[in-house]
Amino acid sequence: MRIKPKSPREAIQPEPAPGPPPRSRHVRNPVVILINMVISLAVFALIGAGAALYFGKAAFEKAGPLSEDSTVVISSGSGLSGITQRLKSQNVIDDSLFDELVFNAGVRFYKNATKLKAGEYAFRAGTSMKDVMTDLVEGNAVTHAVTVPEGWSTAQILERVRNNPVLVGDITDIPEEGDLLPETYAFTRGSTRQQLIDKMKDAQTKLLTEIWSRRSEDLPISSPEELVVLASIVEKETAKADERSRVAGVFVNRLNQSMRLQSDPTILYGLYGGDAWTTDRSAIKQSDLKKATAYNTYQIDALPPGPIGNPGKAAMEAVANPSRTNDLYFVADGTGGHVFSETYAQHQANVRKWRKVERERRAAEKNKAAAPKSN
Repeated sequence: MRIKPKSPREAIQPEPAPGPPPRSRHVRNPVVILINMVISLAVFALIGAGAALYFGKAAFEKAGPLSEDSTVVISSGSGLSGITQRLKSQNVIDDSLFDELVFNAGVRFYKNATKLKAGEYAFRAGTSMKDVMTDLVEGNAVTHAVTVPEGWSTAQILERVRNNPVLVGDITDIPEEGDLLPETYAFTRGSTRQQLIDKMKDAQTKLLTEIWSRRSEDLPISSPEELVVLASIVEKETAKADERSRVAGVFVNRLNQSMRLQSDPTILYGLYGGDAWTTDRSAIKQSDLKKATAYNTYQIDALPPGPIGNPGKAAMEAVANPSRTNDLYFVADGTGGHVFSETYAQHQANVRKWRKVERERRAAEKNKAAAPKSN
């Protein structure tokens, strides 16, 4: 083959660059293009989700808009949407669509949408949305309380429960005298009056079962109900804790000797029922001792047919395990306590001393009232 020599001008000219290689048919394939697009979108979506999670978590856990402590009532059956709107209206959550979305998303993220509890909640200033959710899930609601004094009649207890402004509903199941345990009971807003009464009744049943199981075996009472009857009398006879077991011992000794209990509070209950303790009726006339009622232990033998109030734990335990003495009598000593005796002669002497103390007290009160008042 004959080679044509280049001219000097052609020799100094650069060689032309080679053209691009032919594209692979696989690169131009629509499937490959689609896969690349999907991967790109997935990457962008992951980046977006990560950013949303990061900023959403920060917003969920940051301090809220409350400037001072506030109490919010969450109604029963509100649902997540209703609760969110309530929190926004009370400024617990910022009134913005963003915070609303963050709170709803946060609650759902923690799978708590159906676990939020109704009630009255106290939120601290600056509480975060996460802390709000925790309180609602755990039911950390504000608690209120009703205190029932020992010895109160069921009528008195029912009146106190009915007059409580936080409780709701009516009392439809009226308990018997002695069925309720005097104690302080905590409850949350929205609790019903019947629920609280049922709680008192359940507490009495449980405690009475325990005390009855620990009782002395030689007691002259045959049932837990009789224990409550005697305990209700002990409760009304003395307000001093260190006297309960000894007063119980006196009544146990009397029952063992078939003596009448001769307890003044039983006369009052027989005359006035559950209203006996609502006013001062401490003065008992001689004519009252002779009035025939089912509860007058000056007239009836053994125990009355039912309790004269709702005894507390200490009185019931005193009856279950009374003091071991030979005492058959006791009378007030004028100082808030009682003096005990084994014989009627000793008792009469103690009564004379008490009457003397009472005369002196009344005379002192009379002289004080008659004394001229200084300017």
